[in-house]
Amino acid sequence: MKKIAIVTATRAEYGILIPLIHAIRNKPELELKLLVTGTHLSEKYGMTVQIIEEDSIPIAERIPILEEGNTPYDISLTMANAIRGFAKYFQKEKPDMVVILGDRTEMLGIASVAMNERIPIAHIHGGEITQGAIDDCVRHALTKMSYLHFTAMEPYRKRVIQLGEAPSRVFNVGALGVENILKMELLKETEARKRAGIPQSVKYSVVTFHPVTLENNTVNDQAIELCKAMQKRNDIFYLITGANADAGGDTVNHIFQKFAKKCNNCRFDNNLGTLLYLSVVKYADFVLGNSSSGILEAPVFGTPTVNIGDRQRGRIMPETVINCKPECNEILQAIRQANEMIHVSSILYGKGDTSERITNIITDFLMNDKICLKKEFYDR
Repeated sequence: MKKIAIVTATRAEYGILIPLIHAIRNKPELELKLLVTGTHLSEKYGMTVQIIEEDSIPIAERIPILEEGNTPYDISLTMANAIRGFAKYFQKEKPDMVVILGDRTEMLGIASVAMNERIPIAHIHGGEITQGAIDDCVRHALTKMSYLHFTAMEPYRKRVIQLGEAPSRVFNVGALGVENILKMELLKETEARKRAGIPQSVKYSVVTFHPVTLENNTVNDQAIELCKAMQKRNDIFYLITGANADAGGDTVNHIFQKFAKKCNNCRFDNNLGTLLYLSVVKYADFVLGNSSSGILEAPVFGTPTVNIGDRQRGRIMPETVINCKPECNEILQAIRQANEMIHVSSILYGKGDTSERITNIITDFLMNDKICLKKEFYDR
């Protein structure tokens, strides 16, 4: 039996990984080692490790790494903590493979340790572009440190190969988030509204806005412009979710929390959980902000997305996405377009079998001794 370590550091990441976690648990040849870290273990971010415990998923290790603040210095310290904490675990346990998702900075530290211990890395969601965020550099760096690559679309697969990874190790498997939507039994609308604190029979939007980490000193102004737009469209109820632990995330949350306290048509919730989040997105008139969920998940429901600013610039976007500048009038115009849009499902990112495909590929490589860490650079 081969030990597969899956790392989760945030509530959003865990929600995406759920189908893969279950698929690996159910594979006789594989043994799941779920490693919980980052904001999951922080009171400030709601101790979302409790969500994992409620799902009755065994946790192999809790590895605290998060610094209290989210300045660039704090984030660097968090990365250093990740190296220290995961070095101890990987030295002791030596999993046969480490699975990481996406582009968060702490994953660089974790991947570095796995690389030093000669533990092969499987990376999910490589090859994508987000030109407004430091995540872009992190994602491509993780690609070069990883052995197996599971991309969400064929153009992303080709980009990973362009980075020098051999085609025999790069697989277009679709997005786990799409699988969640297609297979998870979501709440009925009345129940979803009740749990989320959204009044019945009113138009509403789900708002998720993160700092644009490659811009200097814009987060405050952009969040205020978004608040101005929401205030002017007070015929709509806004359910605002908390920003990630990125540089500037505290600033965004403070502005939105203050705004929610003085507005009757707004509520701030730091942790909805996967089931409730997907349920409210399904019934929303539109989603608003700059989260990747507006590009990957919301279109599957046919829910329009008002995508603000440059944070997601470079991603392949369905027709349900309306892009606008982070300015009040631009946002208002995009909201008008979203309200007029017919809700039609758009599935670009797979057909709902991603976890099975990933699990089968990992099993094949590990059980048939196909891994050689002496990677050659693949020249196209």
